[in-house]
Amino acid sequence: MSGYSADVAAVEEVNTELYAAVEAGDLDRIGAVWDDGNDVSCVHPGWARLEGRANVLRSWALIMANTAYIEFFLTDVRVEVSGDLAVVTCAENILAGTHDEEGIGESARVVATNVFRRTPHGWRLAVRHGSPVLAPPGPVPEEP
Repeated sequence: MSGYSADVAAVEEVNTELYAAVEAGDLDRIGAVWDDGNDVSCVHPGWARLEGRANVLRSWALIMANTAYIEFFLTDVRVEVSGDLAVVTCAENILAGTHDEEGIGESARVVATNVFRRTPHGWRLAVRHGSPVLAPPGPVPEEP
């Protein structure tokens, strides 16, 4: 993390709120994290790119409707702020369960990039991209 500042702290707070809102299944809180502009976009792991606030929030509603339980353990969190933009990269270690199973049934690891922009209302999420990690953790193999 380069140079801890009030902006870095504010971005970390909003990024943390995103995950807390998803864990709580609170669509109002999720909506409060996202920017109001129609130029926002989101890629959930395995999904096509979604554009526009309404489509992005609808996708979260669909995820929440089909998720009985979800918990995120974030690792490798890095925050970079440059002017009115901030980028957070992290690994999401996820435990989840759906409504049609008992208990926690799934775990996944996703690498996420969350791009925030400064607005009159504070830092808001503008772009999110999550990619599933299919390889086991460890060093990247060298090319032959």
